[in-house]
Amino acid sequence: MSSQLAQAPALVALRAKLNAKVHSRRAARSARVVTKAAVAAPAGVSTETVNDSINTIRFLAIDAINKSNSGHPGLPMGCAPMGYVIYREAMTHNPKNTKWFNRDRFVLSAGHGCMLHYSLLHLTGYPSVSIEDIKQFRQWDSKTPGHPENFITDGIEVTTGPLGMGICNAVGLAMVEKHLAGRFNKPDCEIVDHYTYCIMGDGCNMEGMSGEGASLAGHWGLGKLIVFYDDNHISIDGHTDISFTEDVQARFDAYGWHTQHVQNGNTDVDAIRAAVNAAKADPRPSLIKVTTLIGYGSPNKSNTHDVHGAPLGKDETAATRENLKWKYGEFEVPEAVAKAMDCTEKGAAAEAEWNAKWATYKSKYPEDAAELDSIMSGKLPADWAKSLPTFTPEDKGVATRIHSQTMLNALGGAIPGFMGGSADLAPSNMTLMKQFGDFQKDTPAERNVRFGVREHGMGAIANGMKLHSPGIIPYCATFFIFSDYMRCAMRIAALSQAGTIFVMTHDSIGVGEDGPTHQPIEHVASFRAMPGMDMMRPADGNETAACYKMAVENSMNGAPTTLALSRQVVPNLPGTSMEGAQKGAYVVQGAAAGEACDVILIGTGTELELACKAGAELESKGKKVRVVSMPCWEVFERQPASYQDSVLPKSMYANTASIEAGTTFGWSKYAAKSIGHDDFGASAPAPILYKEFGITAEKLAALF
Repeated sequence: MSSQLAQAPALVALRAKLNAKVHSRRAARSARVVTKAAVAAPAGVSTETVNDSINTIRFLAIDAINKSNSGHPGLPMGCAPMGYVIYREAMTHNPKNTKWFNRDRFVLSAGHGCMLHYSLLHLTGYPSVSIEDIKQFRQWDSKTPGHPENFITDGIEVTTGPLGMGICNAVGLAMVEKHLAGRFNKPDCEIVDHYTYCIMGDGCNMEGMSGEGASLAGHWGLGKLIVFYDDNHISIDGHTDISFTEDVQARFDAYGWHTQHVQNGNTDVDAIRAAVNAAKADPRPSLIKVTTLIGYGSPNKSNTHDVHGAPLGKDETAATRENLKWKYGEFEVPEAVAKAMDCTEKGAAAEAEWNAKWATYKSKYPEDAAELDSIMSGKLPADWAKSLPTFTPEDKGVATRIHSQTMLNALGGAIPGFMGGSADLAPSNMTLMKQFGDFQKDTPAERNVRFGVREHGMGAIANGMKLHSPGIIPYCATFFIFSDYMRCAMRIAALSQAGTIFVMTHDSIGVGEDGPTHQPIEHVASFRAMPGMDMMRPADGNETAACYKMAVENSMNGAPTTLALSRQVVPNLPGTSMEGAQKGAYVVQGAAAGEACDVILIGTGTELELACKAGAELESKGKKVRVVSMPCWEVFERQPASYQDSVLPKSMYANTASIEAGTTFGWSKYAAKSIGHDDFGASAPAPILYKEFGITAEKLAALF
C-alpha cells in the first residue's frame, strides 16, 4: 500500500513542487553571495601590510602552539582574515580600557582556537597579552590558557570551550545591548550603541544549544549580533560529511536571521568587509558563512583533521613559511604590522567621544542616567535589601517558590538591572515580575524574559547577560530536575565568575504525582560538589528572603547561586531568621549555639519542619536537642571556625543526624546519621512518598 501511495500522481506532483521550492531558496541564497567590498583597508595601510597582518596572526598561533607542543592551529590559520577584519576594522574597542561600557564585544565560541584571539589582543594593543604571554601559551600561571577564560585574560569577554556555549553567551550580550538601548536611548542621544561579534565553527553548529540561542536571537531581532560561521568542513573525526550535512544557512534563514556566504575566507578580505557592512545594514541578527580551509597555508595538513588539534611541527612549519612566503622568524611581528594593527589611538578617541556624549546625557536625563550608571558600574541602590519582606509564624504558609516570586518582584522594583525569566514554566516556577512586561523584539525595554523550552541555551544566555555589565543581575528558572539540561552552562557560570541566579523549583520527591522523571534526587548534592556555586535550599519565607539577598550579593561579587525551591506548602517557622540564614547554618530550636546538648538535628528546605518536630519529640523524652537549619553549606563553611564549631561541634558528630528529601550523599561530612532517599522516586501524592521512603519526623527521632 505504501509503495502505491508513493507513486500516486498527486504525491509525485507535490514532491516536485517542494523540491522546486528548495532549489529556489538555495538559488536565492546563492544570489546573496558577497563578492564586492564596500570599504577598503584603513587609510595609509597597504594591501601588502594587511596580508602581512593576517599572516602574522597565523604564525603567532603556529609558533605558540609549537612551543607548547599543544593546541589547535587549524582554526587560527583559517580564520585569520576574519579575525583581522573584526578586530582591526569592524570593532569599536579601546585596548587600554577593556571595561569601557560602549565597546563592541567579541566571543570566540570555538574556544579551542584561542590563539587566534590572543594574537589579535596582542597585535591590537591590549597590555594583557604581551609577546611573552604568547610564548607561555598553555603553561602554568600564564595569561594565555588553552581555552579563553575571562577571569584570566583581560579582554576576553566570556569563558568558552564547550562548543555552542559561546554563541549563546553572545546572544546574551546582544540581548542586553538591545534591552538597554530600548530603555535608555533618546531621539537626540543614542548612548547605548554597540555590536557583538562571534566566531563559531561546525562543532558549535552541531551542538543543540547553538540552535536554542540562535532561535531566540532571531525571535528577538538582535540586529547588533554578527556571527561568523567558520565553514571548514573538518571535525576531529574527519570530514563533516560523515555526520553533518545539513544546510546551516537555510536553518538560520528559518530562524529569521540575515545570512550571507563569503566563498573564499582564506584570502578574500574585501568580501569579508562587505559582509560586515551588509550585516550592519540589516535589522536582523546576521550569520556570515565563511568557507575556509582549516590550517590554510600548510601544504600537507590543511583541509585535514590532522591540523585541528595538534602542532604543525618543525618541518611542516618550515613548509608553511615557504608556502606563504613568510620571511620573518619565530614570534616576530613586522614593524609595519605592529603599527598598522595597533588600535589604541583609535580606541581612545572612540571612548573620548562617547564620554562626551555621556556627559551630555547625564545633564539632560539625570534620572535615566542614574539607573544606567548603576547598571554600568554595578553599584546597587543603597536600600535595595530593605525591599525584601520578613515573615512571622502567624503569616500564611506557602511554597518557597511562592516566596521566591515575592522576592523577585521586590528586587525587580529595587534594582535597575534585575531581569530574567523561565524556560516556559513561569506559571509553575512563579518567576514573572508583575510590574514589567515581556522583553520582545518590539518591547526591548521590558524585563521579563521568555526563554521558551531551551534550558541549556537559557543558562548560557543568562551568563552572557551577566557578563555584559556588572549591574545586570539575570535569573533563569526551570524545574530542578531539568538543571541536568543546563548543567554545563551552570558550571561555566561558576568557573567564569558569572553571577547568574538559577531558580530551581519543584526541588524534591515533593513533586509527587509527576513521578521519578520529575523528582530531583542527586541534584542538590551535585551542585554542592560544584566549585564556585552556592547551593541554597531555604525552608520558609525568611530563609527565602535571606537566600535572595545572598544571591544578589554573590552576583555583584562574581559568583552564581542555585536556589532549590519547593512545590509544597511550608509554614513560616518560629526560629528562622534572615540574619541566621545568612550564616549558612544556624540554630532554630532548642539548645543554643555553644551550649551542651545530647542530639543535633540538621534540616534543610521542606524537611526543616520535620527536624523541628523530631526535636520536640526527643525533648519530650528528656533529650536536650539542638535543631539546625542549613540552607547553604558553602556559606556556612565561609564562617569563622569558632562559629562553625559552636553550631555543629565536631565532638557531637556521632550524635548528629540530617534529614533531606534527596540523596544522603555528602551528609557524612556533618552528620553520622542521615535520613534521605538514595534511589529514584515514584508517582504518588507527596505525603505518601515521604511516608513510604521513611522521610518523617518519627524516623528521624527513632535514630536516638
